[in-house]
Amino acid sequence: MGSLVAIGESVRVRGFGLAGVIVMAAEDPAAVREAWRAVPDDAEVVILTPAAAAALADRPETPLTAVLPGGAP
Repeated sequence: MGSLVAIGESVRVRGFGLAGVIVMAAEDPAAVREAWRAVPDDAEVVILTPAAAAALADRPETPLTAVLPGGAP
């Protein structure tokens, strides 16, 4: 099985690390795009915060992404 990755604001993604998810904190669009480029090749799913998803609006279709619901952290 491949890895799971979470990208976005630290306050919203850090808890995923407790479940073994690779957490890539990114506080601004440039950091999000840099984190996306660093996603491991074996990643099967990338969890994105709404802000991270907006920064990656033109992202490729793979790996599969899931966007967290919006709202305050």
